[in-house]
Amino acid sequence: MANTANSRGGFGAWLLDPKRRGALLVTPALVILFVMNIFPLMWSFGLSFFNYKASSLKVPKFRGLSNYERVLTDDKVWERFQTTAIIVGSSVIVQLIIGFLLALMFAKAFPMRRIVLMLVLTPMMLSFVSVGVFFKLFYEPTFGIVSYVLNFFTEDHFVMLGSPAGAIAGIVIADAWMWSPFVMLLVLAGLVSVPKYLYEAAEIDRASAWRRFWTITFPYIRSLLLLAVLFRTIETFKLFDIVYIITEGGPGSSTETIAVFLYRNAFQFFKTSQSSALAYIVLFIVIVLTNLYLYAVNRRAEEVS
Repeated sequence: MANTANSRGGFGAWLLDPKRRGALLVTPALVILFVMNIFPLMWSFGLSFFNYKASSLKVPKFRGLSNYERVLTDDKVWERFQTTAIIVGSSVIVQLIIGFLLALMFAKAFPMRRIVLMLVLTPMMLSFVSVGVFFKLFYEPTFGIVSYVLNFFTEDHFVMLGSPAGAIAGIVIADAWMWSPFVMLLVLAGLVSVPKYLYEAAEIDRASAWRRFWTITFPYIRSLLLLAVLFRTIETFKLFDIVYIITEGGPGSSTETIAVFLYRNAFQFFKTSQSSALAYIVLFIVIVLTNLYLYAVNRRAEEVS
């Protein structure tokens, strides 16, 4: 009994040791992180080297790099990457333009500025599913508001999602409508941080509006614009919900992004190993994009110093 009490007391003292308290507090979070994130990543990475289907009871066979080779030599994969690049490039450019113009507008005080700002930020707070459903109804050829308005100017019945170009434009508009406020917030933070005395000195020197923007405003928002490009490029590159809800990758496969293609291969055709290999190729591309951003930021810091 005495030994039991001593052991309990010793264990309690070990738990109450201040040196171990921090590790004990962090341990549950680390366990959850491992179970929810790290272990699935390691498991899926291992599956990419085997011949495995989630719908089959056969024992997985080791295939080495054959899944990666099959994915990289598949013409369909490169077509999906091309479609994704078109959507990403178009959407990010539109978001930068709209976000920058909105930031210029909200950088100045005007009546009901806070209320208007709250309304502009509302799309960013909605879920992808709700935005996809909204715009699918907007583009509906029979009762959608877009078709209803454009039918006044065209004799033929307008079907926006009926052509590849129209479907891509519909996805870009929906994504830009949702995330342009995010770009606006980043740019607005840079505009607010510009010292006012620089503009006053520029007015005294009679500098043009373009000169003031290029020499005063742009240096303060350049790094934030790069950050916005990075975040929105990565997120749009993984775009799935809006595309799947609005077009389901159609018409045909003209709007099937790499994320939709990955989903179909994994959960409709049960090509589990190939999908895992493709997912890690996508992850590698995201890492490359991040490193390019960090390189650009470090290069700018070296130029400033």
